[in-house]
Amino acid sequence: VQLQASGGGLVQPGGSLRLSCVASGMIFSSRFMAWYRQAPGNQRELVATITSSSSTNYADSVKGRFTISRDNAKNTMYLQMNSLKPEDTAVYYCKDVYYNYWGQGTQVTVSS
Repeated sequence: VQLQASGGGLVQPGGSLRLSCVASGMIFSSRFMAWYRQAPGNQRELVATITSSSSTNYADSVKGRFTISRDNAKNTMYLQMNSLKPEDTAVYYCKDVYYNYWGQGTQVTVSS
């Protein structure tokens, strides 16, 4: 099983980024997936989840700004991040929640 996250980068406050997480070695369509993030000096925190039927849930801190989605035909999960704030700066990880598999992380930096 492998989860490959990508799409991070440097963006100005108010900007947008879209993260991708490509899964292999699993039946992706059946998996309960999530995005987490970890800022320097902080614990890893849950950002958003998506079920196999595409029901979603969000942390209060990102609700209304971030959108989690999936494309089962491409074995890919996404995180669309809009209206980014400096406090969104972190390494973002994708996770297969039930089997506890983690991707390698992608850095998001929000700064002017």
